[in-house]
Amino acid sequence: MARWAIGDVQGCCAELDELLARLRFNADRDLLWFTGDLVNRGPQSLDTLRRVSALADNAIVVLGNHDLHLLAAAHVPGHKLRRSDTLDEVLAASDRDRLLGWLIERPLAHLDPGRQDLLVHAGLVPQWDAQQAAQLAGEVARSLRHDPRALLESMYGDKPDLWDETLRGTERLRFIINVLTRIRVCTARGRIDLKQKGTPAEAQPPWQPWYAVRGRASAKTRVVFGHWSALGYYRSEGLLGLDTGCVWGGALTAVNLDDPAAPPVAVPARARPGSAAPRE
Repeated sequence: MARWAIGDVQGCCAELDELLARLRFNADRDLLWFTGDLVNRGPQSLDTLRRVSALADNAIVVLGNHDLHLLAAAHVPGHKLRRSDTLDEVLAASDRDRLLGWLIERPLAHLDPGRQDLLVHAGLVPQWDAQQAAQLAGEVARSLRHDPRALLESMYGDKPDLWDETLRGTERLRFIINVLTRIRVCTARGRIDLKQKGTPAEAQPPWQPWYAVRGRASAKTRVVFGHWSALGYYRSEGLLGLDTGCVWGGALTAVNLDDPAAPPVAVPARARPGSAAPRE
């Protein structure tokens, strides 16, 4: 069995199909880990949801910020789509209820304690170890399934911006969501700034990439993540960043999690209008 981690698809289903062919994916033996943001900005969000949901137990998917945006559009009356969104086809599909029902059941984090691997869309604050991150993700998942509208309409906003274990209710859930699906940089104390979307080199002290904070509690776990296309492919001890900006004209990338020596497998993006500015 091979475990393949795949970066942000964002509606690039043609590239996903080509990537799975290059991996020689076999449902009898292989498992796919998706870093989230299956949908939006790319041209085939509906096809992507159908393709990945059909993988059933062969796919482990965590929710990204664009996936949550789709769920908000479906569950919150008056929730507005952006001009750059490509979600209308999903919302108008005859099988939308099945697809959105599948999507809402995805977690915000997946922990494999035996192998010490944690899958998230964006990252962690320094104070969270892998076990705590998975537990906090579970709090969001329970709230999302219990009352989707209430959670989805209250999740937007950049405050609070500092972790405090005493946070409760909406503020606690919003902070957890923002970290797991939107973080790029933070301070050593765990304060987050969600407006910074540039390269790691553009972060000025006290801000630094979340994974670079010295002594972060998650350092003993390999964290597999996406979300940061300006970072691109990033691999070091205990870290695997896989958002290589397919939707922006980059590539869709996969890595064999069980073979540290194996090089990444990347499928270049197909040419499409407006595939530039990898900042989302």
